Amino acid sequence: MIIQHQNLTNLASAILAAAGAPKENAQAVAAHLVEANLKGHDSHGVGMIPSYVRSMLAGHINPANNAKLIKDNGAVVSFDAELGLGRVVGMQAMELGIERAKQLGICCVALGNAAHLGRIGAFGEACADAGLVSTHYVNVVGHDPMVVAYGGRDRRFITNPFCCTVPRADGKHVILDMATTTVAAGKVRVAHMKGEAVPPNSLVDENGLDTNDPGVIFGPNAKGAMQPFGQHKGYGLMVMCELLGGGLGGNFTMQPNNLRQGATLNNMLSIIIDPAAVGDLQAFDDEVTAMIDYIYASTPADGTEKVLIPGDPEQITKAARESRGIDIDDNSWNDVIRSGEAAGLTVNAMNAMHG
Repeated sequence: MIIQHQNLTNLASAILAAAGAPKENAQAVAAHLVEANLKGHDSHGVGMIPSYVRSMLAGHINPANNAKLIKDNGAVVSFDAELGLGRVVGMQAMELGIERAKQLGICCVALGNAAHLGRIGAFGEACADAGLVSTHYVNVVGHDPMVVAYGGRDRRFITNPFCCTVPRADGKHVILDMATTTVAAGKVRVAHMKGEAVPPNSLVDENGLDTNDPGVIFGPNAKGAMQPFGQHKGYGLMVMCELLGGGLGGNFTMQPNNLRQGATLNNMLSIIIDPAAVGDLQAFDDEVTAMIDYIYASTPADGTEKVLIPGDPEQITKAARESRGIDIDDNSWNDVIRSGEAAGLTVNAMNAMHG
């Protein structure tokens, strides 16, 4: 099904509001999810709505809550999200972090106990739009683990995203935003919905053997696990996201003494730097531009049209999907509609919203 992004945003906002989110929060989260779809990250798009609705209706997240500042040391600030919607509390934390980084040259922001933050690149983009460099370490908690430790057979982590951004004066920021697994959990979910295989080295079955069947994660007898990307290297970064994002950012890691109610929660440690406080801002931008031009001048390998930098694929996909609409597979779409019904909307009302 092809849906124009504004219609999809309206529908997502209505479902979230019906499930209990204040109107302003529902609109912000809906726009955040659809932006992920526009940029090609369907794993973090409207397919997350059923999970959000289930968590709200079960009382596992509190959609009206704001980020609460619990410690302020000037250049280091800590927030308790109090289970508020991730897009809302995450941006509230970033707003203060951006303000302090501009004042002091640097700010470290700890955010704990947030409902699913969604696409972490959005928080990095907010920093980059303000002319700031940022690094974000995130862990995922609140439900059972899905990812093996390198060399192990049983689950110990979830997908633990990492994000790093470099601002550019022309707005074409460098945005590295990735799960520390070979693919994000949501991409495995989308593959399962579509009946497609996942890439090699993404999953293992219950015996620890490589498989490309997403049913080992989302099927009726799901006993498999996801894998870190890049063997020990991705695994190492995954551990650091767990310890810094979870241990330091929110005092909430995947170790089994912490509560797992079935919600998707995040903790994030962000380091935000003003490049103007480090050195000459124009010299920095000129050097970044020169290096990126050098990268772009690379001779493409066979089968590659052009060498890109982090953030380029998202911008290319966004332009295409804004024009032609967003393709939602039938299984994901039906799940979204069922979640709307669970929140109290009628199918006819939802059909009228998406056109």
